[in-house]
Amino acid sequence: MAKLYFRYSAMNAGKSTALLQVAHNYEENDKSVRLYTAGLDDRFEVGTITSRLGPKRDSITYDETTDFYADLTSTPRRLDCVLVDEAQFLRPAQVRQLHRAAHVLGVPVICYGLRSDFSGEPFPGSVYLLTLADSLEEIKNICACGRKATMNPRVDETGKRVLEGAQIAIEGETIYRQMCGRCFYETMNGKA
Repeated sequence: MAKLYFRYSAMNAGKSTALLQVAHNYEENDKSVRLYTAGLDDRFEVGTITSRLGPKRDSITYDETTDFYADLTSTPRRLDCVLVDEAQFLRPAQVRQLHRAAHVLGVPVICYGLRSDFSGEPFPGSVYLLTLADSLEEIKNICACGRKATMNPRVDETGKRVLEGAQIAIEGETIYRQMCGRCFYETMNGKA
C-alpha cells in the first residue's frame, strides 16, 4: 500500500543524502522515481538536490503554483516513488495533492524537510505533513552540547543568534545551526 511519508529533522542531519540514497536504491532495481525540490532553494544550484557530503542530482523544481497531482497523473510512465526535498516549503494544498497521489495513484511519496523555522515557528507545509502523512520518521541529529537537536536557529557571520527576520532566508551567507531545545532558549540573548 502506498503512503505519504514525512521524514523530518533539524538542519544538517542528512535529509538530502537520505533522499538521494532512496532514489539510488529504487533505480538500482529498475524502478522509476521522480525527484522534486523547492525552486527557491538556490544554495547550491536551482533544480539540484545536493548533499553537503557531495552527491547531487538534477530535480524538478516546484513553487507555490505547482500542482503535484496534475503533474503526476500526466507522466507517461508509471512512477514507483516520488521524492520531495525541502518539503517544509510546500503549500498546504500541495501536501493534500501528494497525499491524494499516494492513495489514489498508488505511488509512495516520501517528503524530507524541517518542522520549524529559525524562531521555532512551524512551516505551513510541515504542519500539513505532520497532519496528513501516513508515516512520520525523525532523522536524528545532535546539538553541539551533545543532546538531540530539534531546533534550527539562524546565526550571523559572527555567530550571534538572529532573532528577527523573514521566515525563509536562503540567499548568500545565511547560516543555520542545529540545536537542542535547551541551547535554543539559552541563546535567545544573541549568542550561539
